Amino acid sequence: MEIKDIKRLVELMKVNDLTEFSMKDDDFELALKRGGDEPQVVYAASAAPVAGLAPAAAPAAAAPAAEPADENDGLIEIPSPIVGTFYRKPAPDADNFAEVGMEVSPDSVVCIIEAMKVMNEIKADVKGVIKKILVDDTSPVQYGQPLFLVEPK
Repeated sequence: MEIKDIKRLVELMKVNDLTEFSMKDDDFELALKRGGDEPQVVYAASAAPVAGLAPAAAPAAAAPAAEPADENDGLIEIPSPIVGTFYRKPAPDADNFAEVGMEVSPDSVVCIIEAMKVMNEIKADVKGVIKKILVDDTSPVQYGQPLFLVEPK
């Protein structure tokens, strides 16, 4: 199951006012629980313990994974779609995916988030110029946590 599928399930839970959803397959198990307006996502491999919790979902905006930032009027956040470790570059000796002042398109890879030993490329999902990078390289990130601020074009 891909991240976009999990995002869609979270949105369906919100629209249909569901508080719990679970799904089990041979390879994985997914359980979603909402308390109030904050869904929690639990990812687990079939033989592994719970890998992470998600404190809040990113509200849908013009771009599926972007929302306006309150304290930075006009800038759009690129939030983390999963819990994991944030990496700015694909390898220790490689260049960063994104830098302040760099133009990005919705398909531009801006970082990698490692979750359960899987490297997930994170795309901008918005067109614009990166104004701020909010997370340090190799830092842990939570679901919905802002990673970048982008000025839309």
